[in-house]
Amino acid sequence: MSEELKVVGTNVPRLDALDKVTGAAKFVDDIQFGPGLLHAKLKRSPYPHARIVCIDTRKAESLPGVKVVVTGRDYPEHFVGLYLLDRTVYAVDRPRFVGDPVAAVAAVSEEIAEQAVELIEVEYEELPGLFDPEEALKPDAPLIHPDLGKYECAPFILPEPGTNISNHFKLRKGDVEAGFAQADVIVEGTYRVPHVQHVALETHVVTAQQDASGKITLWSSSQSPFAQRALIAKAFGLPLDQLRVITPYVGGGFGSKAGVSMEACVIPLAMKARGRPVKLRLTRQEEFYTSFVRQGLVAHIKMGLTKEGKILAQENKFYWDAGGYTEYGVNIVRAAGYSSSGPYEIPNLKTDSCAVYTNHPVGGPMRGFGMPEMHFCLEQHIDVVARRIGMDPVEFRLKNAIREGALIPTGSPMHPTGFSDCIRKAARAVGWGKKRPPSAPHKRRGLGFAGMWKAPAMPPNPGSSATVKLNEDGTVSVSIGAVDLGQGALTVAAQMAAETLGVPMDTIRVNLVDTDYSPYEWQTVASRITWSTGNAVVQAAGVVRGRILDLVAEVWNESPEDLTIIDGKVISFKSEQEIELKDFAVTGLQMPDGSWRGGPILGEGSFMPTYVSGLDAETGQGERAVVHWTTGAQAVEVEVNTETGEVEVLKVSAAYDVGKAINPDLVLTQIEGGAVQGMSTALFEELKLEKGQPTNASLTDYKIATAVDAPAEIKGHIVEVPQDDGPWGARGVGEHTMVPTAPAIANAVYDALGVRITSLPLTAEKIYLALQEKT
Repeated sequence: MSEELKVVGTNVPRLDALDKVTGAAKFVDDIQFGPGLLHAKLKRSPYPHARIVCIDTRKAESLPGVKVVVTGRDYPEHFVGLYLLDRTVYAVDRPRFVGDPVAAVAAVSEEIAEQAVELIEVEYEELPGLFDPEEALKPDAPLIHPDLGKYECAPFILPEPGTNISNHFKLRKGDVEAGFAQADVIVEGTYRVPHVQHVALETHVVTAQQDASGKITLWSSSQSPFAQRALIAKAFGLPLDQLRVITPYVGGGFGSKAGVSMEACVIPLAMKARGRPVKLRLTRQEEFYTSFVRQGLVAHIKMGLTKEGKILAQENKFYWDAGGYTEYGVNIVRAAGYSSSGPYEIPNLKTDSCAVYTNHPVGGPMRGFGMPEMHFCLEQHIDVVARRIGMDPVEFRLKNAIREGALIPTGSPMHPTGFSDCIRKAARAVGWGKKRPPSAPHKRRGLGFAGMWKAPAMPPNPGSSATVKLNEDGTVSVSIGAVDLGQGALTVAAQMAAETLGVPMDTIRVNLVDTDYSPYEWQTVASRITWSTGNAVVQAAGVVRGRILDLVAEVWNESPEDLTIIDGKVISFKSEQEIELKDFAVTGLQMPDGSWRGGPILGEGSFMPTYVSGLDAETGQGERAVVHWTTGAQAVEVEVNTETGEVEVLKVSAAYDVGKAINPDLVLTQIEGGAVQGMSTALFEELKLEKGQPTNASLTDYKIATAVDAPAEIKGHIVEVPQDDGPWGARGVGEHTMVPTAPAIANAVYDALGVRITSLPLTAEKIYLALQEKT
């Protein structure tokens, strides 16, 4: 790599921008399959917990236009899941949440498919439901998964058979009781976070078609094409070469399209459709409660500290409302456990983080992977503790901030980090300590602050790979298995390839994902693509660069060390010769004796971390739990209307240590988008459930922040403390920017009013009633 960077670190326009703003970008729903296309609909349980007595599909099967009808009892052993196989493709004998699919129909039109679904008769025996994780933990609570002990799971997931706990992560660092005994002040608090929905612009949609050889092609709006292929193939006993997943442009995901949710449901229909493609597209209403939702959380936090403000001990009890199935959510719970100190040095720490089955919608990954929920609780508690001892909240955080070499919760030393710099930059930019007067007598202004950290939550061995090919005209094709959800993955990959090769950005093309042809990628999750896929791209481009220089050096009778590539030309420092890549990209170069050297030039690269260790099941201690941490901080200014309780976020200032900003503009837009999405979950969002029944499953009743609600000023700041194994030192920042917003707003509301709201969302009604109670 050249020390003087030309492409990396610059604000290159996004590769997909033109396609998207002109409408040329093709999404799954845009792909045309002709008149043979069948439309699928799912028969869903109206009960949160029930036993299926019988299913009668005869009326549906006899409806003209219906081609296929299947039920869960046709596929009783087909389990699908990433970390814990607790879910069948369709509910077989027991639906566990409202909307759990029990049968499916494929018909010649959506309207006929909907009619057919209504004609399927299901007799249920309603069972007792559980709608609160703490209730589900009681010894006499009914078991939602009596067969939990029989389920296959990853070795680092620790279910407790005979209970409703699908994963219990324990962390024990130091001596918590001794720490509390030494503390001058001990503060306890309880906080609650509800379920929320991702609300991606594009709902879940998938089309499946089986050809004459038996091979199934899946056109899927997915964050995880390769994981989806592996999980579905395993569920149906298919060889991997008999299942192909094609992922075109994806209209947002935020975690909702990771792993498998509804995609497996279309496979049985395609298998019986005699070669006809079958499309399943969720309605917006279905999207709200039948795909993944963010898990709910009840957190009990106890913290002990000295009167000077040094944290000595902390005890956490996290009870996650994980829903009817927890096949993905169990790892969120683990991540929260090993991150439970937040970005602070705490010598004595005890955490119990439990995934608890309830009869709510399925909890799964959402932007931040448990960190927004956990930090809402922890960062409010930090504020409470600081104010209890009369210490400035920012100074308190600086005093306890994690630093290089300090022991993190799992017992290993922290790598270099710019967290303290992030705190200072965010506080300075918001004008910390200089509260501005309100705009009206009935309004109050407040400043709030929150820190954050997050590691990529993943197995110890997730791999990335890439290929780079020099085309006949000197342009470059880059293939990766990562998906661009709108975060800019294609652009960043192109920048890395261009920088490594020494070619202009406009000569790079990055292909979309097709598992038959694209190189392997574990999943597009965990904010790992810039780091992990980036390493693979750099390696592949480096191979191509090396082959180019070796070839030209041989023909020119020079050393490769005397050559470089600049703007698509190979240049010799020694002889000052130069040649364009297009002149020999495929045809090669002729030697003085008339023979030829070279030929097509391509390179492969792969990356997998080899240093992540396991953690002790009882203590959560280990040599290295994660690959790295991204740290950051956010400050906000709010104005609260005391007559209505309405909160207006006036200003957001945020700083994140990204290691190296490959594309600074993309980092800053992540900061802006994360702040607005975090504000949305802070002030507006909650999937309202009454005994498991969703009551606001529409964009009419479920409010999200829009441009009208966005803060007038969002200032982003980039801190760059390089990551030792990142490309140019880079690490991810896609999810992190949403994490500290909600607690920062909650802390600002307290600063304005002296009212502490410990549950999300911070609605005007909650704040107004709290003010009335205070007075």
